Amino acid sequence: MSITDILLLPFLCGIVFMTAGFIQFKFPPGKINSIYGYRTNLSMKSQRNWDFAQKYSAKLMMIAGLILLLFSFSGWFYNPGSEYDVIIGMILLLLTVITLLSLTQTALKRFEKEQK
Repeated sequence: MSITDILLLPFLCGIVFMTAGFIQFKFPPGKINSIYGYRTNLSMKSQRNWDFAQKYSAKLMMIAGLILLLFSFSGWFYNPGSEYDVIIGMILLLLTVITLLSLTQTALKRFEKEQK
């Protein structure tokens, strides 16, 4: 096995997502800020929203990181060629980010409705 046998971008991004999610879960930002944490207009609307969004998005990031990491090992069974690895990796990364944002925003909207 060589490093070209796996999809390198999903592998590296999976590790980064898992690590960032773990750090955010263990050390969530306590107060709304513009530097660290899951920051959208809805998550920054109230402290309750903020706290919920940090924990929820951190869990999703760890799951997404694991999925990316596992997917990267599909290169052992299917190797599309190095010219396609980057394209496939970028598409997977983009889909992962869009899914994370979408799922977190949906859960946050539901959470906010329940709080009223």
